[in-house]
Amino acid sequence: MPRFTGPINSARSDHQAGRSYGRRGRTPVIPGTGQRFRANMMSSITNRGHLCFLVFDGSFNAEVFIRFCRRLLRQRRRRIFLIVDGHPVHRSAAVRDWLQANRRRIRMFFLPGYSPELNPDEYLNNDVKTNAIGRQRPATKDELILNLELYLRDTQRRPHIVRNYFKAEPIQYAAG
Repeated sequence: MPRFTGPINSARSDHQAGRSYGRRGRTPVIPGTGQRFRANMMSSITNRGHLCFLVFDGSFNAEVFIRFCRRLLRQRRRRIFLIVDGHPVHRSAAVRDWLQANRRRIRMFFLPGYSPELNPDEYLNNDVKTNAIGRQRPATKDELILNLELYLRDTQRRPHIVRNYFKAEPIQYAAG
């Protein structure tokens, strides 16, 4: 069962989702703190509804990606087929060496370049940004991270939602 890992998503405090309204002649105002902060998130999903995620602060590098892959290995006994985009970290020497050392448990495959529509994890990212951030303005970075983790844990407990990401027409090849 392949696992799709999407691009590293930056969840920003000023992300706006949905619509607002205002009286005729008045500009709608959306309350916010005026501060900008972000947290990064990476995730992996399967067509059976399994979700694994990591919310982190700081840059995405080989060390973070390897930490995420180790977490995947702890959660699954079977061999993992990880499908990723062409991010430079995925192609780094450190990741390549780690994958070589763990080749019996995990293999990595690349999606074609510039093809986010083929990655079902993009649908999860859009869902998270819209529902975990866009409708509730976090006041602090800790609140942003908490909102992300709570929403992702809730989605993790509802595999039917994760399976729905595979129903989009460009993703049908992976619906299995």
